Amino acid sequence: MTAAPVLDPQRTALILVDLMERVVALPLEPRNGTEVLSRAEELASAFRAAGAPVVLVRVERPSVPEQPPGSGLVPGLLHGGDLEVVKRTLGGFHGTGLDERLRERGVTTLVFGGIATNLGVESTARAAADLGYDLVFAEDAMAALTAAEHEASVRLDFPRLGAVVAAKEVRFAG
Repeated sequence: MTAAPVLDPQRTALILVDLMERVVALPLEPRNGTEVLSRAEELASAFRAAGAPVVLVRVERPSVPEQPPGSGLVPGLLHGGDLEVVKRTLGGFHGTGLDERLRERGVTTLVFGGIATNLGVESTARAAADLGYDLVFAEDAMAALTAAEHEASVRLDFPRLGAVVAAKEVRFAG
């Protein structure tokens, strides 16, 4: 893990990926979906209290008449003022307008959490890095289908893209 940067709430957004009922219920490692959700909710509360945007990204399968049961966000996660983004690819930027919505708000730094670490979170983070955002990864607000997949992202890939920290280390200036 790296030292957590002190964040400017006017320029930072929280990006939580695929915290949908059916995804949170999957067998996950190195922590279960309930633990990820708890950390994500703590982060979201801190961001809202600081006046920083909270973005909830969820996936919808393209070209199907109906989404599978449990495809909505976990009940109670989305609050008034939060942004909900529906993606139809692995990452949260392609074709969603997310970049434009963040830039309208002056956001330059993104803090990530969600499921799965090596899939939706990493794909969204890689696109964000390509777009020039500064990145922070709340390691304990993520999980994957296996511990090895999670560890590969947080130990090998994420440190090359930004700071990897514990959720409790995410803090705002002032």
